[in-house]
Amino acid sequence: MNPSLGIAYKVVSVCLFVAMASCIKAASDGLPTGELVFFRSVVAMPVIVVWLLWQGKLATGLRVKSVFGHVLRGVMGTSAMGLIFYAIGVLPLPEATAIGYAAPLLVVVFAALFLGEKVGVFRMTTVAIGMVGVLIILAPRMTVFGDGEHHELAVAAIAAVVGASLAALAQIQIRNLTRTEETAAIAFWFAMTATGLSALTLPFFWVMPSAEQFALLFAAGVLGGVAQILLTSAFKVADASLVAPFEYTSMILTIIVGYVWFDEIPTVLMLIGASLIIAAGIAIVLRERHLGLQRGAARRHRTPHG
Repeated sequence: MNPSLGIAYKVVSVCLFVAMASCIKAASDGLPTGELVFFRSVVAMPVIVVWLLWQGKLATGLRVKSVFGHVLRGVMGTSAMGLIFYAIGVLPLPEATAIGYAAPLLVVVFAALFLGEKVGVFRMTTVAIGMVGVLIILAPRMTVFGDGEHHELAVAAIAAVVGASLAALAQIQIRNLTRTEETAAIAFWFAMTATGLSALTLPFFWVMPSAEQFALLFAAGVLGGVAQILLTSAFKVADASLVAPFEYTSMILTIIVGYVWFDEIPTVLMLIGASLIIAAGIAIVLRERHLGLQRGAARRHRTPHG
């Protein structure tokens, strides 16, 4: 284990994901969401294949034991990507990012519902606080839902919430897959599934990108592929509970990028809601790390007879 390297991988991956989202937002004007997902996925494929070849795991990545499990994860993950990309294109970048932070909180709820994990009062309380933060961000959008000028913003906010929910369900499915599938296979077949599903939309919703849009979409694919590799590497060399909180550095980055590139200024309510969501997420991660250290200490001090 190498904690410092894990943190470095995580922080760089966060920066690359923010850059990817910025490219998607800049390229999204006039382009169908399915087309955005297609370019993001198909361009990332060679990056992932080269990585698997370099790791000597391409054969492992091709090997599948649960076809249905991969398809289910692919459908949920691709749908989440599409909804989130739509939200990124319409909402201010920091706002879409903040709503996306609900996904880790929803994983806690879904893990209790679908995996039978025990969730204590502390975690449920922090999840509730985080969801209050989501509602604070959504409230201004919902009050003008019927207003023509703001209707699309309200729809995009709902899309972001649904996308975060599907992303959380995809994480639950990944947990199921890891019982029988290798990480390389999960990464490879998700990229394949996302490419295939988004390609199905192209005959019905296709707009020829401009040269600038094509360059932005190509960059988004490369950035997303490299970011995914670095994220995977971070969890390989360091504990998840250590590197996970660094996800929230993306809020600072999106505020800066949103202001400089897209002339977006976050509202006070958005900042308050995002702060609650981030605080809840960090509290859960730190709590799990503390409990993990306690369990590890208990195992080390346990007698041979238990």
